[in-house]
Order: sequence, then structure tokens, then C-alpha cells
Amino acid sequence: MLVKCKRMGNLDLCTYADSKSTMLHMFDALDVLKGRWRLPILLSLLYGDKRFSEISKDVSGISDKILAKDLKEMELNKLIKRTILDTFPPTVVYSITEHGKSVEKVLIELTNWGILHRKVIYGETDGSI
Repeated sequence: MLVKCKRMGNLDLCTYADSKSTMLHMFDALDVLKGRWRLPILLSLLYGDKRFSEISKDVSGISDKILAKDLKEMELNKLIKRTILDTFPPTVVYSITEHGKSVEKVLIELTNWGILHRKVIYGETDGSI
């Protein structure tokens, strides 16, 4: 029986088990990056360290409650770092970690796809690359 392999990035998917393993890793990534706001938050922090209010201004439309929750979860997943500065009153600054920076390529590709998708939807292109 001839086995056809599908190349996906660095992965060769030759069997159903390979495919299931890849899906597991994809679901891990989606679980960490899920929601409407996490990628825009990471994008904001790619441009430098920020305080809560600065992130809130960058990511327009996010509520303080959701921003606080997402920042906490992103810190647990080591995507961002929360630093309390020794000032009075204390100042909290958020920064992206090296692990968080590893999502930058995904952000770029997702943005490029979003640009193409918008053009396809508005009939400006057929989606061919």
C-alpha cells in the first residue's frame, strides 16, 4: 500500500496517528490563544512594555474585567510577564516573554490571511496566491 504523506510546515503527516497528534498540539495552542482579545494583547506588547491602561487603549473594545482575566491567564501560560515596580503607588508593567514572542510569526501569518480574506469577501481577488 502506498502511503501518501502531507507536508505541514516541519511536519510530515503520514498516518492518522500523526494527524491526531498534530491536532492535539493545535488544540493546545488554540486553548492558550483562545478568545477574541489574546492575540491583540500580544500584538500590543510586541511594541513594548505597557501598563494596564495602555493595553486597554491599544485593544479598543475590551472591558477591564476581560483584560484582567486574559492577562492573568496569559501570565500563567508564560506568554507575558507582570512586574510590580517599587514606586508609590505601586506600578504594574506587562511585557511579552520570549515564549510570547514565538507567537509573532503566527500573528503575521494570521494578519496576512485576514488581508487576503477581506479581499476575497469583497470580490477584489479570487484568493489565489
